[in-house]
Amino acid sequence: MRALVARIWVFDWMLLLILSLLALVGLVSMYSAGGGFDGRFADQARNFGIALVAMWIAAQFSPHALMRVTVPAYLLGVLLLVAVEVAGETSKGATRWLNLGITRIQPSEMMKIAVPMMMAWYFHRHEGQVRFRDFVVAAVLLLLPFALIAKQPDLGTGLLVFGAGFFVLYFAGLSFKLLVPITLAGVIGIGALVASEEFLCQPDIDWVVLHEYQKHRVCTLLDPNTDPLGKGFHTIQSTIAVGSGGTLGKGYMQGTQTHLEFIPERTTDFIFAVYAEEFGLIGNLVLLFLYVLLIGRGLTIAAGAPTFYTRLLAGALSMVFFVYAFVNMGMVTGILPVVGVPLPFMSYGGTALLTLGCAAGILMGIQRHRPLVQKN
Repeated sequence: MRALVARIWVFDWMLLLILSLLALVGLVSMYSAGGGFDGRFADQARNFGIALVAMWIAAQFSPHALMRVTVPAYLLGVLLLVAVEVAGETSKGATRWLNLGITRIQPSEMMKIAVPMMMAWYFHRHEGQVRFRDFVVAAVLLLLPFALIAKQPDLGTGLLVFGAGFFVLYFAGLSFKLLVPITLAGVIGIGALVASEEFLCQPDIDWVVLHEYQKHRVCTLLDPNTDPLGKGFHTIQSTIAVGSGGTLGKGYMQGTQTHLEFIPERTTDFIFAVYAEEFGLIGNLVLLFLYVLLIGRGLTIAAGAPTFYTRLLAGALSMVFFVYAFVNMGMVTGILPVVGVPLPFMSYGGTALLTLGCAAGILMGIQRHRPLVQKN
């Protein structure tokens, strides 16, 4: 009987509690935000149920089993991304989906987990003798899927995949001597962009490395009022909603920006604006605290993991939650361009919840199988 219970109850209770609180906050916000969308709240509740099942399945995998499926999963993901380039379906100007006949999939989503798994596997194979060339090889493993995803184009997913891979590089021992010049170059580049905004944002200036719509997103971030009823509308309305919430918020279901339908995409990418308007600064601090607990629990699991592979993977997956939250809140509050990154366990969408559920399940599996690994 005890063995059966142990087989069924695979969850880390602390991580499950944090996720349950986030899910509760997300459903409460969705009920308010989804007032004008038939079935949106019920669909999101179903999505949480699917994510819970995915989490349970992922938690069943031992670290040894994860390592066995790592390389096939990564290679399959890259092949599917190539297939998208060759025969993908285009929607709203982006070619991101692959029709398999019985269903349509977005291969880039699986790379959010497959990439850090592959990089952690590679560094684990070279544990104790990691050299500079190993970081070069790992960077290639990261940049290949990132380039394929960015070409679709899907900058939001590309950033999440890149972030997951970067944290593996960092936790594997990437030298600060390399990070400092990269950071310095980034700061100088952003400063030059801000200083040259008036020239660079002219319609006849081609940015070469970015698509035209991506250029518009950056220019809109620098000055949303250049097109307040067009490209700047999202940023202006979301920042108004966040600011008008004040300290205590306007009250649940009382958000005027939300219910007068000024906030675009209010159930998906901009649900944080809905939440901030209704619950104010205090509510925002509570939400941030929950995300800190989520990331902290993941890093605690990573710190206690017995192998190099599990430490790198758990650490990277934990920080993916940070990237999701930081990028989403940044774009909603107007400090980052709008890139279509959902807020973890808040934004509507089954695919994102499925990915996040799998990531949380892998963390639980690493924690659950830790004694078994230590005995081997």
